[in-house]
Amino acid sequence: MNNKKYYILIIVLLVMFSGVETCFSQEKYTTSNKKAIALFETALGYYNQGDIANTRNYIQSALEKDPNFIEPYLLLADIENELQHFDKEIEAFSKIIKINPDYNPKIYYLVAKSEMKIGNYSDAEIHLYKCLSYDDVDKETDSLATILIKNASFGAKAIKNPVPFNPINIGNYVNTEFKDYWPSLTADENTMMFTVQLPTKNRLPNGKTQMQEDFFITYKNEDGSWSPSNNAGPPLNTDDNEGAQAISANAQFLFYTACNRKEDFGSCDIYFSEKIGNKWTTPKNIGPPINTNHWESNPSPSSDGRILFLASGGRTDSKGGRDIYMCKKNEDGKWSEPVNLGDSINTSRNEYAPFIHPDGKTLYFSSDGWPGMGGQDIFYSKLKDDSTWSTPKNIGYPINTFVDDFGLIVNAHGNLALYSSNRKGSRDWDIYQFELYNEARPTPVNWVSGIVYDKITKEKLEANVEMLELETSETVTCMKSDPFTGSYLACIPTEKNYALNVSKSGYVFYSDNFSLQGVTDFTKPYKLDVPLTPIQVGVSVVLKNIFFDTDLFNLKPESKAELSILITFMNDNKNVKIEIGGHTDNVGSQEHNLKLSQNRAKAVFDYLVANGINSSRLSYKGYSFSKPISTNETETGRALNRRTEFIVTEVK
Repeated sequence: MNNKKYYILIIVLLVMFSGVETCFSQEKYTTSNKKAIALFETALGYYNQGDIANTRNYIQSALEKDPNFIEPYLLLADIENELQHFDKEIEAFSKIIKINPDYNPKIYYLVAKSEMKIGNYSDAEIHLYKCLSYDDVDKETDSLATILIKNASFGAKAIKNPVPFNPINIGNYVNTEFKDYWPSLTADENTMMFTVQLPTKNRLPNGKTQMQEDFFITYKNEDGSWSPSNNAGPPLNTDDNEGAQAISANAQFLFYTACNRKEDFGSCDIYFSEKIGNKWTTPKNIGPPINTNHWESNPSPSSDGRILFLASGGRTDSKGGRDIYMCKKNEDGKWSEPVNLGDSINTSRNEYAPFIHPDGKTLYFSSDGWPGMGGQDIFYSKLKDDSTWSTPKNIGYPINTFVDDFGLIVNAHGNLALYSSNRKGSRDWDIYQFELYNEARPTPVNWVSGIVYDKITKEKLEANVEMLELETSETVTCMKSDPFTGSYLACIPTEKNYALNVSKSGYVFYSDNFSLQGVTDFTKPYKLDVPLTPIQVGVSVVLKNIFFDTDLFNLKPESKAELSILITFMNDNKNVKIEIGGHTDNVGSQEHNLKLSQNRAKAVFDYLVANGINSSRLSYKGYSFSKPISTNETETGRALNRRTEFIVTEVK
């Protein structure tokens, strides 16, 4: 019996006995009826043997001899708790309270716990206040009741103020007849992976079928429906259990949890696989410093796989139970030491199942340490500008209920959430989706995807793909295109302006610009195939992220990101000389535009020299509007003609 010792200990605490074997001496029972005591001790003997039917029979017989005999009700409450018959457990405790309201303050705490499990928050709140009203309540119970009363109060208010919630079963093409959970979704929503608990041929000692966790995968059809899900197969799935997986938003990386393997460092470890072409690599244990001799699980990668959130328990810097950590992949490919997210996220109890949204700033997770509905509730927190996390907010009822709730994910656009539930209408545990209400949504994320290839040979290329926020020059996304297909997908949070840089050794880099400020329609992704040109004399690159105010030649701060990329290119290719060219549209005179374009080119020249590039490798020239690349008859065309570019003039 899983929880047998729990209530036996409760009995010991309540009647102050020294041990299970000798705890029921007649002079300390709440009855003097010897026949009732004998019947109860027989019931206890059957209970210790796991014979619940006879235990119930003898409990009933003992109570017939003395209906006010409290100990049989304690044992009955234990049985009902094991069977999760919480309403009957409450009945047993209620009988004790009716017999002797002052029997022990802890009874009120225990009945409140069970009332919380069936969503009876009002009665739970009353009983918890009653528990705390006693002067002789022990410190542990006082502490636990104080925590639980916050949940009871929250739960009562949450039920009266439900959030919008209309879950829809994702369908039998995806969901199996078994337990389906831990959904994970790519940014383009074309691929979904989830965990399925499958029966094996093995039998457990109790005769039940042994179950095994495997990954299943489904793909989006052109009509928006999901294809029938299939077992992901090897090398991801093995004869062991694999679960709690998370696929990166760009579909390149898979992180998951495996337990009790020979190569593991602790009880559960995190593993990873990379998708190259159309195949997943053989998964590997991610190793130290992420995996330790403790428990590591629930990985959640950033959109590009450079940052990993995870849950871990037992580390020296733990706040109590299980905590959420974050680590980064260094330039050498090694992971940094995981950092505890601190008191703003973690409590003295348990936090786990993190999901970091592709916006990189909204974290969803489960916790029983923050005020909730009881058990594990889903919360969300947002990363502030000072790099600290906002106070977690409960996602609300009825998304959260009085049972444990976890494993919620949100699509890139931020309007759709997925989770697993065994609610009415499910075949077992099924995956559901629902529209997420506005307050709980992350920053919407769009994405740009395409193929990187050699402009001359058309060969697909593995290249560095980097997205930088223009205002801060901070890297938002950094990845490599697939070495076989050249494909990439880079997430772009809305409300900002970005520079795209694609680079590869031996090639001039590619520059582009994405302005998402004020964009409200984020449902249309960008498609951009990137041709990279080998470094050779005469090759030119338009620097699309060099900015000047109208009719001025002072570099705007947003130009820093692009200028840094150009500096890196020059430092990596010391055999290259370039000319910086300034170009204008045809608004104004030739003389005025010649001077303006010359000054703008010189501004870039001066910046490069000031940042360590030898002036002997640089030249600059203004071309006015003599070399347009588009029409000057439209504003769009004129904007393209107003540009700064460089041309390779020498390769030694």
